[in-house]
Amino acid sequence: MGAAWTHFQEGGWGMWAILLITTIPILVIIVERAVVLLKARIDKNRLLALLKSQIMAGNVQGAIKVCAGQQVPLTRILQAGLAKYNRPDAEIQAAMDEAALHELPLIEKRTGYLAMLGNLATLLGLLGTITGLIKSFAGVAGVDPSMKATLLARGISEAMNCTAFGLGTGIVGLLLFAILNGRTQHLLDDINEVSVQLMNLVSAHKQAMKGGGSVAA
Repeated sequence: MGAAWTHFQEGGWGMWAILLITTIPILVIIVERAVVLLKARIDKNRLLALLKSQIMAGNVQGAIKVCAGQQVPLTRILQAGLAKYNRPDAEIQAAMDEAALHELPLIEKRTGYLAMLGNLATLLGLLGTITGLIKSFAGVAGVDPSMKATLLARGISEAMNCTAFGLGTGIVGLLLFAILNGRTQHLLDDINEVSVQLMNLVSAHKQAMKGGGSVAA
């Protein structure tokens, strides 16, 4: 930690800019998004099996209770559709679409900022590099020759530390953006898949009831 703090101090103003503008926001977003995505996870196959057993038994309220007992974005969307079970299929789909319009943005929220902040960190590191080099070369003009090496080394140290910190922060931001964005897309795909399967399940059960037949569970 002592060495890290020394490098941070040697990096000058650019280190503070990178820390406050990009590093801290990136860490906050990573933690917040990871918590949201973990809480949104659910075993879709088990959920579908439970819903299928309830719906095929004609127990729509039981299916609604299954969703209500597991409050995640997917179940809230399905619950909105099941609440309209006795309405036409178009109204069921519309109810799920309306719930999805509320839930899906909450899943995707702020993840895109990680890519922007990662790129910004790199640019801030580059800016710190340029200002450090300007400072080092400007500082050696008109000074005692014995001080030139010290001033030059100090300016180059500032430049290199800013470069390293900016690149490090940018790499972390972009890497975690890719990971979290992949998890987010996987969750969205699951929601779309299960919503379609539920819609097909409800339609099939309604057709079976109208025909006086039964659908195997």
